[in-house]
Amino acid sequence: MTTESFGEITGTGMDREEIEAFLHEQGIGVLSLANNGEAYGVPVSFGYDGEERLYFVFLQVGEESRKEAFAAATERASFTVSDVESKHAWRSVIAHGRIREVDDDEWETVRNSIDDNAWYPSLFSEAEPMRDIQGWVLEIEETSGQKNEG
Repeated sequence: MTTESFGEITGTGMDREEIEAFLHEQGIGVLSLANNGEAYGVPVSFGYDGEERLYFVFLQVGEESRKEAFAAATERASFTVSDVESKHAWRSVIAHGRIREVDDDEWETVRNSIDDNAWYPSLFSEAEPMRDIQGWVLEIEETSGQKNEG
């Protein structure tokens, strides 16, 4: 593989405006959490407020939630969003930051952000009764983005 063809695979960096636009366009990503050295990556819908915060809603069915336990144990999370059309046309963004449960006074912002760009395969599970709905926020401290426009 030549250096030139390697550049086609690795892409180029995205600037701040491109990263923000991409986060507004997308609605699903992978939230990576950690608990005592064990990693847990889970696909989730998200909302982006445009002000350095990503919002997630965890729907809990049953008694225990692995996602909730890992989120509560994680100090700094990573969130990856990607859009791949082909090996020569793709974009991806990674955001890192502190994750915490939302405060009661943040729910309007959560709803607005989620309504703007989150995607839900099914908001409510018909198989099991829901026990709880929790809102979580990742306060973005750092982002990076790569793209290849083919």
